[in-house]
Amino acid sequence: MERLRLTVLSTLVLVVFGVLADAGQNQKKTYIIHMDKFNMPADFDDHIHWYDSSLKSVSKTANMLYTYNSVIHGYSTQLTADEAKSLEQKPGILAVHEEVRYELHTTRSPTFLGLEERESRSFFLQTEARSEVIIGVLDTGVWPESKSFDDTGLGPVPTSWKGKCQIGTNFDASSCNRKLIGARFFSQGYEAAFGAIDETVESKSPRDDDGHGTHTATTAAGSVVTGASLFGYAAGTARGMASHARVAAYKVCWAGGCFSSDILAGMDQAVIDGVNVLSLSLGGTSSDYYRDIVAIGAFSAASQGIFVSCSAGNGGPSAGTLSNVAPWITTVGAGTMDREFPAYISIGNGKTLNGVSLYSGKALPSSVMPLVYAGNASQASNGNLCTSASLIPEKVAGKIVVCDRGMNARAQKGLVVKDAGGIGMILANTDTYGDELVADAHLIPTAAVGQTAGNLIKQYIASNRNPTAKIAFGGTKLGVQPSPVVAAFSSRGPNPITPDILKPDLIAPGVNILAGWTGKVGPTGLTEDTRNVGFNIISGTSMSCPHVSGLAALLKAAHPEWSPAAIRSALMTTGYSTYKNGKTIEDVATGMSSTPFDYGAGHVNPTAAVNPGLVYDLTVDDYINFLCALDYSPSMIKVIAKRDISCEKNKEYKVADLNYPSFAIPLETAWGEHADSSAPTVTRYTRTLTNVGNPATYKASVSSEKQEVKILVEPQTLTFSRKNEKKTYTVTFTASSKPSGTTSFARLEWSDGQHVVASPIAFSWT
Repeated sequence: MERLRLTVLSTLVLVVFGVLADAGQNQKKTYIIHMDKFNMPADFDDHIHWYDSSLKSVSKTANMLYTYNSVIHGYSTQLTADEAKSLEQKPGILAVHEEVRYELHTTRSPTFLGLEERESRSFFLQTEARSEVIIGVLDTGVWPESKSFDDTGLGPVPTSWKGKCQIGTNFDASSCNRKLIGARFFSQGYEAAFGAIDETVESKSPRDDDGHGTHTATTAAGSVVTGASLFGYAAGTARGMASHARVAAYKVCWAGGCFSSDILAGMDQAVIDGVNVLSLSLGGTSSDYYRDIVAIGAFSAASQGIFVSCSAGNGGPSAGTLSNVAPWITTVGAGTMDREFPAYISIGNGKTLNGVSLYSGKALPSSVMPLVYAGNASQASNGNLCTSASLIPEKVAGKIVVCDRGMNARAQKGLVVKDAGGIGMILANTDTYGDELVADAHLIPTAAVGQTAGNLIKQYIASNRNPTAKIAFGGTKLGVQPSPVVAAFSSRGPNPITPDILKPDLIAPGVNILAGWTGKVGPTGLTEDTRNVGFNIISGTSMSCPHVSGLAALLKAAHPEWSPAAIRSALMTTGYSTYKNGKTIEDVATGMSSTPFDYGAGHVNPTAAVNPGLVYDLTVDDYINFLCALDYSPSMIKVIAKRDISCEKNKEYKVADLNYPSFAIPLETAWGEHADSSAPTVTRYTRTLTNVGNPATYKASVSSEKQEVKILVEPQTLTFSRKNEKKTYTVTFTASSKPSGTTSFARLEWSDGQHVVASPIAFSWT
């Protein structure tokens, strides 16, 4: 009888698994179908009809969500896994990409970057071309009423512009002007995944209900606004990096995330509309370039002369956490500025500890108040994190509560404390965040402290029966040193896809950045936050990316003949990696010196970038040679390049020969237990420099932190007699001794006495 029951049970389990498997196979997902447009069968006279025919060959009921006509050729649709697999085998199909969900990488900076200095302003402002550059921002949309989109003083919309102001919920044609010259939204992929947008909650239009998109757009190109601040913090004049450039907003991110079919549609339209710069403060998991929709779209944009800037990601300080690493994308990490918003915590043992805060409400009493650690005032396993309803009211009522950072939103923790009867909060970093300080506009009196200070506070609580504390707020403090430092959250190298290409490319301000905000939500973004602000202060590589997008627009205006690669080169080779005292930029996560895997070529320095002397330029053919060096098949390359490419069988392609402004050299250790330690590892890299300045002779110099790798530059001097002249050199790296660690770094500089054209060198042993 028991055996019969087991047999019946096993049969039922198999049936259930079979049903679930069938259900999984029959569940529809969104796919992007990449078509070989130039090999359309002669039976069709229109590519749309061909697309539709290919789709109907596997599904009679499926419809196209989008058709793509620029960055790729093809369409997106919803299919089952079996239908997608079947379609992939059809003639004319280059690739079938499953939908990927991306996440957002969420005005002191012009002054900090030197853009307010007289020499810099006189150069950048001497040409009307500054208002002819158009920056396309792919994000959560735009709040058109922001003062940062005031078009006073701007001339007519550039004649090159082909875009429009798309009408939708709470958004009409009058929402655009001569500053915000275009706005569109793309929601088909999002709605395919989540259902129809609830227009009582979210605007089905270019309108920004989140704030992120308005912040990034105004950071890149916001107009000059005097008297800007967040509750009096960071008071002054707000301006975008390229304050005279035009803005085009493409809403591709929604409450549930950013979907690759929508992102691709936004990129596709932006290229058709005529943008000069594309700014994307979003990212997903890194993947091979022929599978990476953003990389594929960016390749097409770059091949048409459009500079593409992307955020590096907020996965730091862990190594190898970068996203958006394709070499035709400028990948931007984040650093701090010389501005803080201090808060001071005085604890009962007489110690005063420093933190940060943007709290602006009623202050706590000046006398000390009872203090409790959330971990001691909760029955929940993660009570120390102050998650929803985790605190015991009897233990926190009338007290300042110490909450650990992590899991839920930082400002949300304060509401949890308030709901339990607490009167204030100290937000303490754990080892995940180190001593990095990120300020928030909290809803209750709150100070955020680093891990070191947080541990001291918790130790004090543990050693006292009646611990007390008080919190005071210090407003805005300028001239903070050292600055910049690399933000702990900023994603780090090595490059997870191509270790031979150093990423990130550079860093820019990304911590506590003031810029325009939506009128839909308060500065914390929480439903409970009903405060209305015109500007907000937030942090992330999402904030550093539009800094570089705006600076690229300035360089494009100053040098309209420069390619996207030349612009990136100018920004990279003039970046700085040391302070004025000669010490290397710090990493706030460790308190130690950072490395090129953290900052790339260094911190952006726009006043030097406008006149770099020499640049490392790249063409589409150079990138194709790079793909050949990766051993990509013709079909893989065609997915990216949109044309038939055959890598020459008798030609040696090397990633090392991509004309990149930095060097990354992975070296295999030859010093195993039985290896011949006398056999050196020799690697040669070739580079070509283009003169964009006056005739001059440049001399090479190399500095290295260790002598484990010999570096030989040939020739040692390069003489340029005319503008746009090109000269090639070779660098030979010889590793002939056992390494003392897994990484080592050096720096190559070419100088004519006026310009310094610098390249970081990163060695890694595997």
